[in-house]
Amino acid sequence: MDHITIDEIIDKLDFFHKMYDAVRLIDPLHKRVIDFRDSSVVRTKQICYQYWGNNKICDNCISTRSYKENKSLVKMESKSDTVILVTAIPIENVGFPAVLELFKNVTDTMFIGEGDYNKGQMLTLYVSKITDAIVKDPLTSLYNRRYIEERLPADVVESSLSHKPLTVCFIDLDNFKAINDTYGHEAGDDAIKKVGNVIIHNVGERKGWTARYGGDEFLICLYNAREEEAVHIMEGIQKEVENISVDLEGQDVRLSLSFGINTMEDVSVTAKDLIRAADKKMYLSKKHKIKYGT
Repeated sequence: MDHITIDEIIDKLDFFHKMYDAVRLIDPLHKRVIDFRDSSVVRTKQICYQYWGNNKICDNCISTRSYKENKSLVKMESKSDTVILVTAIPIENVGFPAVLELFKNVTDTMFIGEGDYNKGQMLTLYVSKITDAIVKDPLTSLYNRRYIEERLPADVVESSLSHKPLTVCFIDLDNFKAINDTYGHEAGDDAIKKVGNVIIHNVGERKGWTARYGGDEFLICLYNAREEEAVHIMEGIQKEVENISVDLEGQDVRLSLSFGINTMEDVSVTAKDLIRAADKKMYLSKKHKIKYGT
């Protein structure tokens, strides 16, 4: 079943409740539960990810992907010491993004290796590792491009609804190609890892999230932050990166970076436009070899 209509949900609702532990409709972009009454669908103020009890948007949001790819998807998610099998099915003819979510507790019915299955500890660890493999860059442990594409649109919507600024910082290493070409990819990987560690150190979870955009490019998303605060954070990262010493074949090689910042406030823009504007500012800063904002 690649997608479903509201009428089909009505016809199969009793069946769904018999087969699954929980059934609900959500708007995956606004992260809101949908109320269905009297043949009408309305977004509520209930946040969909509150179901998991950690007040945090899911790293690997299957419903966002289900909506974007317009097909049914399945994943495992952990909740306390239980493991939940989640099925997400995109809903047609609603008028706004909508997905049917079906939850099934599989803690005692799925077995992997050896462990204490009654507590679900091994499965929970397994689910965590799967999620990390999907949304994190293996070299730096930052989030990856896929995470950016799924998470940033949700943050844009949340920022627009809450009337709080959202800032994106786009980062590019200045001399990375020379390091790769001269000393090889292993040296380049080492430089990328060291820069990733600096970024993680300077941006905590409360401030936002960080990702490797690709190659020697990084992206930082900052919550409720305007350009001035972002510049302060980025200048700190820039200074630390410039102090990094990479020993390459006996030579002391220094790193440097350029960055661009774009803030969404009052006027909503798409996630792609937010990144594009920050990338353009980064390029201008790199091209003219000037400090940001001068």
